[in-house]
Amino acid sequence: MTETKRILVIEDDESISDIISYSLRKEGYFVQCAFTGKEAYSLMEMMQPNLILLDVMLPDTNGFDLCKKTVHDFPHIPIIMLTARNDIVDKILGLELGADDYITKPFDIRELLTRVKVALRRGQRLANIETFMKINEYIKIDPASRTVFKRDDEVKIKPKEYELLLLFAEHKNRVFSREEILDYVWDMNYEGDLRTVDVHVQRLRKKLDCESLPSIIETVFGIGYKMKGLQ
Repeated sequence: MTETKRILVIEDDESISDIISYSLRKEGYFVQCAFTGKEAYSLMEMMQPNLILLDVMLPDTNGFDLCKKTVHDFPHIPIIMLTARNDIVDKILGLELGADDYITKPFDIRELLTRVKVALRRGQRLANIETFMKINEYIKIDPASRTVFKRDDEVKIKPKEYELLLLFAEHKNRVFSREEILDYVWDMNYEGDLRTVDVHVQRLRKKLDCESLPSIIETVFGIGYKMKGLQ
């Protein structure tokens, strides 16, 4: 029997919250709604949602701050940011803080439902992988808990950094262009710069590279990046 996916909607506008929750329930999801950051965090602990829809503007906290805290405390839960702002800087900030996706108000509910399905599908794919993935003699990934280890010590990496690392680890020796990486990791209609990929690769190298070994992610000049397979 398929488990009913649990979605937490954090939105202080009751009319928008009602539309979203009604549409999600029609699709068969179990939905709970929170209207403040405090209420939302309490529900996260109780219901352990499979996905969070998070409004940027909340009466008692900034949505970006709540996103950052959620990613730190519940790194396995995907987050889709809901924002009335159309500033690319705000969108990039949400993604940099660890959100998996964003959608700008006003939005077509069909687009929101599609983004929800994509985020849940990606989360389920990661949850179904139960064994460690070994990158080299020092670095390994536990996809079930979305945890990365270097010499058996856990390394704190952000969700997008993790998904980028997992993409390379699942496709060793394959060269990915920056455009392909944006499509795989950032999904639909991402409006950011290709340099976002370079920044995330640099962060992974800084956190995971070992002095005695070549970088875990190799630059392929003029094309993009790849991860070499174990010898």
